[in-house]
Amino acid sequence: MRNIFKEKWGAILIAIFCSVLWGSAFPVLKISYEELDMAPDDVVAKIVFAGMRFLLAGVVILFCLFFYNKRKLFVTKKQFLFLVLFGAVQTGLQYFFFYNGLAKVSGMQGSILQSSGIFFVILLAHFFYQNDRITLNKIFGLIAGFAGIIFANWGQELQLSFHVTGEGYMILAALTSAIGTIMAKELAVDIHPFALTGWQLTIGAALMLIIGLPNLQEEAIVFTPLGWGLLIYSVFLSAAAFGLWYSILKFNKAGEISMFKFITPVSGTMLSAIFIPGENVNVYIIGALTLITLGIIAVNYKVERNKDINKGHLNSSLKGRRNSL
Repeated sequence: MRNIFKEKWGAILIAIFCSVLWGSAFPVLKISYEELDMAPDDVVAKIVFAGMRFLLAGVVILFCLFFYNKRKLFVTKKQFLFLVLFGAVQTGLQYFFFYNGLAKVSGMQGSILQSSGIFFVILLAHFFYQNDRITLNKIFGLIAGFAGIIFANWGQELQLSFHVTGEGYMILAALTSAIGTIMAKELAVDIHPFALTGWQLTIGAALMLIIGLPNLQEEAIVFTPLGWGLLIYSVFLSAAAFGLWYSILKFNKAGEISMFKFITPVSGTMLSAIFIPGENVNVYIIGALTLITLGIIAVNYKVERNKDINKGHLNSSLKGRRNSL
């Protein structure tokens, strides 16, 4: 399995799969809110629902890792302190913003606003990694992507508007996600990716439930058979996507691999249009996705071009050595 995560083709396929899974979360959560009869302004209910989802996902991953290689479950005291902080940021804080922000924006709008996390990763990677600096192509990609985010927001509202607890929360969720990505890449060096995923989901979820359960009102969440099915799918989504994502992140550059998260708003938008009544793909969404696509092409083109240049330098160097011989 490790070779698949290190191979470029394997990392790309896994990154695409994870991004599609995360994209499906937008319509699933929007439908869940309706099905479970959660009020849009009920912050506590959403914290508890998120806590249930991530606690189950974390336990599933840790349970599987126990049978696969239980020695990987154990961490040092220093690593555990990191996991507590990581769980609080990546699971607790991120999904507090995500769940409550998504309740006040459309599924399409939320999927694209969340993609701003990709740009935050690129910006942060510039300061953390010498081989992942910002270039002119990346600047163009950032401008195109942010223009797409603004265009989608404008199109959905039909006016320039911004609500802290709606659009603002979605952007804060993206920022905390980016911080979590750098934390996972920089500080979780000796922790198995599945142990990292399982512990951070479990710890973050436990914090959410400790805060939320004592304040949960009666019948704030009303489960139905469909509601349970959506929760189970959400558990699978989290366990699979996070586990695989941290596995490829361990062996690949954060800036490069995070660019594939642009697939998330595309899949989220399309799935929202299919499954959520009243949401349709309009000219604003198409324009936004076009701009975002230009952004990812620009950044990835720089990566591929560098490879070609490096290959050319290597061939020239080898040719020069042969001639000198």
